[in-house]
Amino acid sequence: MSRLVFSPAARSDLVEIGDYIARDSKANARKFVARLREQCKRIGKLPSAYPLRDKEAGIRFAPIGRYLIFFREEGDMVRIERVLHGARNFGAMLPGAGASD
Repeated sequence: MSRLVFSPAARSDLVEIGDYIARDSKANARKFVARLREQCKRIGKLPSAYPLRDKEAGIRFAPIGRYLIFFREEGDMVRIERVLHGARNFGAMLPGAGASD
């Protein structure tokens, strides 16, 4: 298993997602953020199992519900870069990635 780290932007994304869901239900917010974190742990176990979004930047993604977790492998580390809703225009939001699909 690779060492799992979160970028500052990914940490902020998790807080924002939790805050947004908590407007309706704090319990649901806690549960969903926990699901997101569990998916990140699964990513850390086998990062190459997930498809590349941007080959040049080495960014892969994993879906969970309506969200996408974007990450990259850096040696023995997996860095979660962003956690974004699938409806967002995330091309320019990913570090080192262009708007390619």
